[in-house]
Amino acid sequence: MNIKLIVGIIIIVVFVVFGVFSFRKSLTPYVSFDEAKGTDAIVQVIGKVAQGESRYDTTTHLFHFTLRDPEGAALNVVFDGTKPANFEQATDVVAIGKYEEGKFIANQVLVKCPSKYEGSEL
Repeated sequence: MNIKLIVGIIIIVVFVVFGVFSFRKSLTPYVSFDEAKGTDAIVQVIGKVAQGESRYDTTTHLFHFTLRDPEGAALNVVFDGTKPANFEQATDVVAIGKYEEGKFIANQVLVKCPSKYEGSEL
């Protein structure tokens, strides 16, 4: 077999393996609140915002809020960022981060709002 062909195949295999590992590392799975509390990995949790349980601390610049899952379990979330503009209209909120010291530390918050393109009921 030609040496150039063998070297080419080895390079391709190395790049494919590197790509697969990089892709798997970037995935963050959705988990339940209990699963988030039991892992050290970065995960995604989804829930509804508990009414009246959100505040922005101007001294620490942290946004605190509580998520509730469909079973009613609560999860305290701390986000080091500003409150999303449409937070009050959110149907669901996704927090990406990890559970530490009794609270979920989010490095990203995604707000899911009702679509303005859905038909309205008359």
